[in-house]
Amino acid sequence: LTAAFAFFSPETAIPICAKDISDDLMKEFAFLSGGRGKDNAWIITLPDNARFNEVPEEIVSKVLTYLTSVPSQHESDTKFILILDRRLDTWTSVKMTLQKIAASFPGNLHLVMVLRPTGFFQRTFTDIGFRFSQEDFLLKLPVVMLSSVSDLLTYIDEQQLTPEFGGTLEYCHSEWVIFRTAIESFALTVKEIAQMLQSFGTELAETELPDDMYSIERILSLRTEKYCQLKEDITAVTKEGNLLLSSLEEPDAGECSQDQHCERPGDWETVNRLLGQLREMETAFDGFWEKHQLKMEQYLQLWKFEQSFQEVKNAIEFLMGQQAELPDTGDSVPQVKQRLKDLGHFDGMAQDLIGKAQVVILHGHQLAANHHYALNLICQQCNELRHHSDVLSDEIKRKQMRLQKTLDLHTRLQQALQCCDEGAYLLANQQMDKCQSKEGAQKALQEIERFLESSSAYLNYDPQALHYDFESVLTSELKCQIQSVQVKLGNVRSMFENRQACFKKLLDKHVRPVQLVAPRPENPPRSKSPLFSPKHVTHSSTSHCIPFLFQIEVMHDYQEKRNSLQSFISDSDDNLDILKGHVINELIETERVYVEELFTVLTGYRAEMDNPAMLILMPPILRNRKDVLFGNMPEIYDFHNKIFLHSLESCLGAPERVGFCFLDRRQDFQMYEKYCQNKPRSESLWRQCSESTFFQECQRKLEHKLGLDSYLLKPVQRLTKYQLLLKELLKYSTSCDGVQELQEALVAMLDLLKSVNDSMHQISITGYD
Repeated sequence: LTAAFAFFSPETAIPICAKDISDDLMKEFAFLSGGRGKDNAWIITLPDNARFNEVPEEIVSKVLTYLTSVPSQHESDTKFILILDRRLDTWTSVKMTLQKIAASFPGNLHLVMVLRPTGFFQRTFTDIGFRFSQEDFLLKLPVVMLSSVSDLLTYIDEQQLTPEFGGTLEYCHSEWVIFRTAIESFALTVKEIAQMLQSFGTELAETELPDDMYSIERILSLRTEKYCQLKEDITAVTKEGNLLLSSLEEPDAGECSQDQHCERPGDWETVNRLLGQLREMETAFDGFWEKHQLKMEQYLQLWKFEQSFQEVKNAIEFLMGQQAELPDTGDSVPQVKQRLKDLGHFDGMAQDLIGKAQVVILHGHQLAANHHYALNLICQQCNELRHHSDVLSDEIKRKQMRLQKTLDLHTRLQQALQCCDEGAYLLANQQMDKCQSKEGAQKALQEIERFLESSSAYLNYDPQALHYDFESVLTSELKCQIQSVQVKLGNVRSMFENRQACFKKLLDKHVRPVQLVAPRPENPPRSKSPLFSPKHVTHSSTSHCIPFLFQIEVMHDYQEKRNSLQSFISDSDDNLDILKGHVINELIETERVYVEELFTVLTGYRAEMDNPAMLILMPPILRNRKDVLFGNMPEIYDFHNKIFLHSLESCLGAPERVGFCFLDRRQDFQMYEKYCQNKPRSESLWRQCSESTFFQECQRKLEHKLGLDSYLLKPVQRLTKYQLLLKELLKYSTSCDGVQELQEALVAMLDLLKSVNDSMHQISITGYD
């Protein structure tokens, strides 16, 4: 670009302009007509001017310097011929003029032709004076004295002479000055345009760009505006040059012979050359601007791309950090399902972000396809984004696969445990009194065989195969769970095998029917308590002792089955294990039923006392007295539901731990003392409003056959049943582990019953401090 604009260096600049000496030029004491001599020297004419010698030598020097410089711009080694017209002058004046010319002519003076004075005396003086002056130091010029105009034709062709010298070359000095002024003004304007373009190009090349998009876009807008203004200036100057060129007559090359140069000055060539230079500058400037604008636009594109790239990259790295904290395993089916759900939600966010990354990558590919100057950087960043996206997606998929596999394992373990529970429930609920006959035993055996057949996939699973199938997701916790399930399955399989063996023995021998008898109370009545004064036997105020309740429980709920079963099963260790397992199953199943019943009472009665829709049905005496009616039943429910039931369920495969369960929680059972002490108040409140519509509506919604008072008695009944079940379990555990703890647990529960009974006697004493 610099080379394209360097048309006008100081060395080629015109030192004197026509407009600077226009007044001196208009005096017309010398002019350049455009004619040439036979040796191609330019003709400068000094017309007859009586006041020439009055013109200061400095002005003469300026005018001659300017006239000689005009053709010198186009040619090297330019020669000049001076025609000095002094036909009306004197020899003295001629001599002075020659002296001035000799002193101040700036060019290569080839020849001076003097049209000498035409007067007789002046011609004579001229001849004499010239002969002496030729040898004068001041007149060492190639001078030819001509007597008439016709003598000029000997040296110069008539076509190169103006009419006053008998030639045909048309020349108007004032017009010439105007054209020269216009041409030089145009040249100066072109030079200024070149300087502006060069300055603008330097500014574009050297200015540092800011680091924010708004400033860059503003700079590009301002530069575009400046470029458009320069283009308008170039267009205006070009129009000016074309007008100037059209006002000059283009020389007809056909009229000039090969041996003869055209004799007009190079004004047309000058303007045409300047226009050509202007076009070259404009072309170079347009090319530079296009490259600069493309680079600026690509810089903006790169800035936006890198900003988007960095935002997405940071977001992906943030998600990668969050993803690393998401677990890929779990300890239970609900936990794994929740983690799969959380991971699915996380995957949705990740896919949205990966979609944004794909948009950025596509943008980068478009930039690369358009030959962006930062092609390598853009491709590198696209590859980096793609890599980060792939890693994030792969990690999420890996965790989803692990969690899904873990869920499958937990589901299989859960199904196996459910199968164990169903098997234990089946064994615990077989009516042993009906199995005494051959037909009954055969039917029970078929039930067992059908269950074993339907549950074969779970009861007989291969732990090694399970380890192999789920090896990739196994943790120490999962291995422990598998081992625990394996133990439980082994115990259940053993229970079924023992039960099958027993029934097969029954089928091999005739069994004598055994008559059921109700056992007698193991202890005589010790004391009376107001606890059992309500109407679950009679509505009188007669008290009943706790051992009587023991007798009811044994007679109607448990001992009937136990006596029937024991009557036809031998006392071998295997058979004792079956009986012991049956007691434990009974303990766990009745515990589950107990917890469920407490839950229905608390939600179906107690919670309804706070229901605004049921308030209209509630007797006024019952309002705000749910703590009196239900006592601390919520506390009892929480203990059994959250703690004691789970402790008992853990003993299904380990019966020796039953005693530990009761001993570890002996202090918690003290809460029953509070419940029993509140029982008289509860029953008194119940009797006052038992017939209310509120209780009837609650019972209807729950579909209970018995009223609320029967369910309020459940905690008392449950407390008495524990010691019965412990006694039965102790009977079949004479030589097993945990017998000592089982004996201590029985003593603890009996002590608890005595303590509750004593406290009831104590609170029934009134009228004394």
